[in-house]
Amino acid sequence: MTTTKPTTYRVISRHKRMLADIITPVSIYLRIRDRFLNSILLESSDYHGNENSFSYIAFDPVARFSYETGRLTIKMPEEPEQTRDLPIQEMKGALQQFKDSFQHQKSPFSFITNGLFGYFGYPAVQSFEDITLHAPVPPENQIPAAVFMVYRYVLAINHFKDELYLFEHSYIPEGETEDPASIETPEQDRLDYISELITGRNYPTYTFSTAGPEQSNFTDDAFRGVIQKGIDHCHRGDVFQIVLARRFSTPFIGDEFNVYRTLRSLNPSPYLFYFDYGSYKLFGSSPESQIVVKDRKATIYPIAGTFRRTGDDIRDAELAQKLYDDPKESAEHVMLVDLARNDLSRNCDVVNVETFKEVQYYSHVIHLVSKVVGNLTETAVPLQIVAETFPAGTLSGAPKHMAMTLIDRYENLSRSFYSGSIGYMGFDGEFNHAIMIRTFMSKDNTLYYQAGAGVVAKSVVESELQEVHNKLAALRMAIEQAKNL
Repeated sequence: MTTTKPTTYRVISRHKRMLADIITPVSIYLRIRDRFLNSILLESSDYHGNENSFSYIAFDPVARFSYETGRLTIKMPEEPEQTRDLPIQEMKGALQQFKDSFQHQKSPFSFITNGLFGYFGYPAVQSFEDITLHAPVPPENQIPAAVFMVYRYVLAINHFKDELYLFEHSYIPEGETEDPASIETPEQDRLDYISELITGRNYPTYTFSTAGPEQSNFTDDAFRGVIQKGIDHCHRGDVFQIVLARRFSTPFIGDEFNVYRTLRSLNPSPYLFYFDYGSYKLFGSSPESQIVVKDRKATIYPIAGTFRRTGDDIRDAELAQKLYDDPKESAEHVMLVDLARNDLSRNCDVVNVETFKEVQYYSHVIHLVSKVVGNLTETAVPLQIVAETFPAGTLSGAPKHMAMTLIDRYENLSRSFYSGSIGYMGFDGEFNHAIMIRTFMSKDNTLYYQAGAGVVAKSVVESELQEVHNKLAALRMAIEQAKNL
């Protein structure tokens, strides 16, 4: 007798509220990570609003969507893993189907309690745009173009109220009435076990050290040549702006989580994240969202224009004014605001620039930031608008398709994770992803990190060369300070 495999899962949730005045997301993660593989940590140091006052930890994955080099792998709750060939152009539709397998129930909470957590690497653009990438893919860059997981446990920590919510989710095939897991272990016992685990006094820590010098895929002179080619294309009118990137790597021994700890301290940002995928890890401190979709509104925050901070408040204020008035930086920023408006207009009735060219200070740099908001049409599918705004214009250029074609030609290896997006996607389509900049990939005891220069016709080669180093200053300092933890 054969049965039809269920395609839809009901989600049954229970939770426990706890006081969180003496525990931190980092300390909880240190207690969780060795007992639950593939756990993830999402934090925020955004001081612009209360809506980003939460940190999240998710662990014990029960479902997984993974796409790599023409192969789709899907693991559903209580089902064996299945792999099949799939053209990358069909990846987006498969992800939509995977997400829709989980029934959405409106949560009584205003914060994240469940959903899909994962990332899109830069190669995922081939599923969203009519483009084929040809840049070489070295072994270290051979990671999935997209991974999204659904977890049994989600911790939500409210930093303003010093409280923690522990959620446990059961995923029941439609038509079944009992949770098999609750028969084996009483539900309250499991919640009590997790609560005792995250409040325990002891957790293991390890050391970190570098094992060799920093290397790059370009010499300074070679990258100067790449920047000049970008300027030449701007003069010819092929593009108005193009972001050309350079990759660096440093071998290490020990625990790369120490680098995350120092980075989050050195460079507090709206998006702090640490995603453990076993054979590789993605972690960083990103200042920029790719797109935020919530309550049928889509928001993009274009960041363009970068000056390095001096550490002197008066001097930094002078630099901020200089940045605001700089014609080259302003031209680049205006182009990317227009690109954001154009991307949103495809699926939005009304698009407004709510904030324009606001100066924002970060630990090592000063940025110009705008806010572009669109109201989704009644028929718009959130994942589609995500696809049409990927990758961010601030990491590709304008016009976007031509910029990506030139990036693929002149950058001498694939971008892999860099300039992709990472974060959360709700069962209801809510979306909040950071752009993977100021980001490390750890693989085979090597840290990989990358930064780009926004090139326009008025660019100066030496200034663009230095911009890359400015953006990487916090990452390099994090590596150095991690040695002393």
